[in-house]
Amino acid sequence: MDSARELHVVMFPFFAFGHISPFIQLSNKLSSHGVQVSFFSAPGNIQRISLSLNTSLPHVQIIPLKIPAVDGLPVGVESTADMTPTMAELLKKALDQMQPQVESVLADLKPHFVFHDFAQPWLPSIADKLGIKSLFFSVFSALSSAYCTVPARKPTGESPTLNDLKKPPPGFPSDFNKTMTTHQARDMLYLFKIFHGNYSVYDRVVTCMKACSAIVIKTCNEIEGPYIEYVKAQFGKPVLLLGPLIPNPPTGVLEEKWAEWLDQFPKKSVIFCSFGSETFLEDEQIKELVLGLASTGLPFFVVLNFEANAKKRLASALPEGFEERLQGKGVVHTGWVQQQHILAHDNVGCFVCHSGLSSITEALMNDCQLVLLPQKGDQFLNAKLVDEDMKAGVEVRTNDENGSFKKEDIHKAVKTVMVDVDEEPGRTIRANNDKWRKFMVDKEIHEGFVKDFVKEMKEMALG
Repeated sequence: MDSARELHVVMFPFFAFGHISPFIQLSNKLSSHGVQVSFFSAPGNIQRISLSLNTSLPHVQIIPLKIPAVDGLPVGVESTADMTPTMAELLKKALDQMQPQVESVLADLKPHFVFHDFAQPWLPSIADKLGIKSLFFSVFSALSSAYCTVPARKPTGESPTLNDLKKPPPGFPSDFNKTMTTHQARDMLYLFKIFHGNYSVYDRVVTCMKACSAIVIKTCNEIEGPYIEYVKAQFGKPVLLLGPLIPNPPTGVLEEKWAEWLDQFPKKSVIFCSFGSETFLEDEQIKELVLGLASTGLPFFVVLNFEANAKKRLASALPEGFEERLQGKGVVHTGWVQQQHILAHDNVGCFVCHSGLSSITEALMNDCQLVLLPQKGDQFLNAKLVDEDMKAGVEVRTNDENGSFKKEDIHKAVKTVMVDVDEEPGRTIRANNDKWRKFMVDKEIHEGFVKDFVKEMKEMALG
C-alpha cells in the first residue's frame, strides 16, 4: 500500500519470546502494507527473531540494544527462555536502566509510533517528549486485561486479596460474569507483587495503558466486544483492534517420521497434546494426563517438556510399561515439534493445550476440537473465553485448591468433543468450533482488520 509508505514504527517487546512472537507477527502484517519497521531487541535474540521477521524487505530492520549489567543477571543471557523467574525480574530491572539508551535511539530514528510492551512504563513519557506516539500493544486477550489489569482492580490503592481475585472487578460486564478457582486466583496474586522495591506487573501494565497514546489489542468485537468496551471505559482512550493476527501458513513439510505415524489413522481421529516450551507438568499430572488420553481409545501424540534431563525425566514420569501397552497407538515425545504442521494434518482432530492465544487460534484454523488445560496467568482466562463465551471448546475440570486433575477429567473433556458428538454439549461445541474456524480462515476479513488498522495509524500520525 503506497498510502502507508511514509509510516515508520518501532517495535519494542519485552525480552520473552511469548511477547516477541506477537510483535513479529504484527511487524510482518504492517510491513506487508509498506510500513517501515525497526525492531528493538537484545543481541542474543536477534538470530531467532530474524528467522520469523520479514527482514528480506528493505524497510524492515532489527536494532540491537545493550542490556546493562545487573547483579544476579548472567552476562549474555538475554531472554526469559534461558532464565529462572528470579532472573526474569532482574531483566525488568535492567530494562528500566536502559531508558537513556532507548531515548537516544528513538531520537535518531524519529518514528511516528513506538509499539511497546508492559515492562516499559517509562516509555510513553520518553516518546511524548520526542513527539512520537506510543502504542501499548497487549499480547493478551481483552478479557485478561479487563479482569486483571484495570484501575478498578485497585480502587483504594490496596492490592486485591485472594478472595477479591476470585471474582471480576467492579463494573465488569455483568452478562459475562467470570469466576476463578482458588488456585487460579492465587496464581494471579503474582501480578501485584513488588520486586526489587520497584514496580509490580500490575503497576507496569496500568501505567503503560494510562500513559500511552492508544491501546492496541490483537482481538476483535466479534470475539471480545464486551471486554473491549470495558477496557475503553476504564482507561478513557482509544483501543485499536488488530483482529486475532492469524499466522501465515507454515513453510516446508512435516517431518517424515511424524507424517508416516499420523497417516495410519482415520481422518480427524488423533489427539495432539502440547503445553508450549515453558510449561512443565509435575510427574503425577503427567501420569494422569497420559492415562486419561489412553482411556479414550483414540490415538494420541503428546509433547512434554522438562527444565532439565528431559529423556530421563520423561522415563520416570510415565507409568511403568506405558509405552509398550500403547502398541503404536500413542506417542509421548519430549523436545520441539512442528506444531502448526501437526495441527494441519488431516488426521489430527483434537488439540489438548495450555490455552495460549496462538495455540487456540492455530487449532481453530485447522478444524481441531479444543480441550483446554490452562496452567498459569492469562491462560485461565483464555480457556474461559473459549469455553464460556465462544462455546468452541471444553475446559478440563481441575481441583479448586491446587489445580490438579485426574485421568477421568481428561477422559470426560476429550469424550465430549470427540466421541459424544451427537449429544449436548458436544454437538453445540463442534458447531461453534466450525463457525469460528470459518471466521479464522476468511482472508478477506483479516486483511480488512490490518487495512483498517493501518488507516487509523495514518490518521493519528499524519492527520
